[in-house]
Amino acid sequence: MDVLDLTRLQFAVVTIYHYLFVPLSISLSATAAGLHLTWLRTENRKYQELTKFVGKLLIVTFAVGVVTGLVQEFQFGLGWSAFAKFYGDVFGPTLAIEGMLAFFLEATFLALWYFGWERLPRKLHAATIVVVAAGTLLSAYIILAANSFMQNPVGYELDATTGRAHLTSFSALMTNEVVLAAFPHTMAGAAMAGGGLLLAIGVWRLAADTGFRTLARLGAWLTLIGGALTALTGDHLGKVMTAVQPMKMAAAEALYSTTTGAPFSVFALGKLGHEKPFLTIEVPRLLSFLGTGSFDGTVQGIDDLQAQYVAQYGPGSYVPMIPVAFWTFRLMMGAGIAGMVLAAYYLWASAGKKSRLPLLPAFLQRGAGVPGWAKRILLLSPLLPAAANTFGWIFTETARQPWLAFGISKVADGISPGLTSAEVIASLAGFTLVYGLLAIAWYKLVVHLSKKPLTSEILDKSPAAEPAPAY
Repeated sequence: MDVLDLTRLQFAVVTIYHYLFVPLSISLSATAAGLHLTWLRTENRKYQELTKFVGKLLIVTFAVGVVTGLVQEFQFGLGWSAFAKFYGDVFGPTLAIEGMLAFFLEATFLALWYFGWERLPRKLHAATIVVVAAGTLLSAYIILAANSFMQNPVGYELDATTGRAHLTSFSALMTNEVVLAAFPHTMAGAAMAGGGLLLAIGVWRLAADTGFRTLARLGAWLTLIGGALTALTGDHLGKVMTAVQPMKMAAAEALYSTTTGAPFSVFALGKLGHEKPFLTIEVPRLLSFLGTGSFDGTVQGIDDLQAQYVAQYGPGSYVPMIPVAFWTFRLMMGAGIAGMVLAAYYLWASAGKKSRLPLLPAFLQRGAGVPGWAKRILLLSPLLPAAANTFGWIFTETARQPWLAFGISKVADGISPGLTSAEVIASLAGFTLVYGLLAIAWYKLVVHLSKKPLTSEILDKSPAAEPAPAY
């Protein structure tokens, strides 16, 4: 591998690892806020206990996310300084706002919430975790807006003298049609990620504390509803992407010829090229609907787009790695659907009301309970949304190749001048070692927190826990 490929590998490793914790933080902060408000409204002690537990998971996840985010910014400057120089006037203000406003809200109010039990008025204390959730959403939106510029550059002008992009409209950057479509899709995927984690912990600890049953069902509902919203928002995002980056949708299907009423391949076996694989399972006209909203719509093919881009941007290949785009797109959808199936099964099997349907085996009967072997499968729940989010990100970024910012800056032009393979390998080894240690620490802390009873010392001091007077 040359220095460019090594630097791309480093960026992928750093970003994928960081992105494992970002959706979890988004989901856990919103869940903690929802549970806290539910406890405030109902006075049900169970919700107070769950709020405290989910809040601890959030703090651990947030801490690891911050560390990995800082490393990501460091490696951005280390490996992609040429792109940072070109893109700095656009990316700088967004990162500054994210750091000074959104991150400030998250970090400060998360500390106020954690240390504010019995020190702040109850409503004011509840407001702090709501601010944390709002800050997390704001942070995610700003980062997605910065990324959306790379997918669909807007609100800028190129300085012919310096060769740099200057931001001319911050509002255009914040209302880029890509970020408006990507934000709800990303938030739905985040709900799945947090739901999968809570479902697995709840199933694992169900026998130890009945409160974990509520946690498991909450996680299952988050996974199921988040999955459904991910599909709906993904449909809209696909149409936007087809409009602004038609090569991405063509690569997702390995569609080489412009086709009207294009089919969608659910599965393919064989080489992806101009000739069809020798075995493929297709849904007629579905790709046209996904890309254009019409089953009779026309989807541009790779060959036509390549010719168009050569005429527009000059000689070169504008075709991304087709197998990567094709399979990551399907793995993204497959992992998400598998997560939804597991969540739906748990909700069905653990329902309070029993019913017996003919022809179904015992473990598929409603309210029949979850057998041991199925519980072990449910422990995989956090991995499926994480895989779906990761494959989705890989598809989004690699199917844009060879562009860093579509149409104006290529990947090969963004690498730091003078960077050597040895430097990239050394820093990649260091990042991998640190990330491995962080992963072990995060896992052990989550397991440690999950093994504790839901009732904490702080909760025991609450008025509801005090013994009734003897008189």
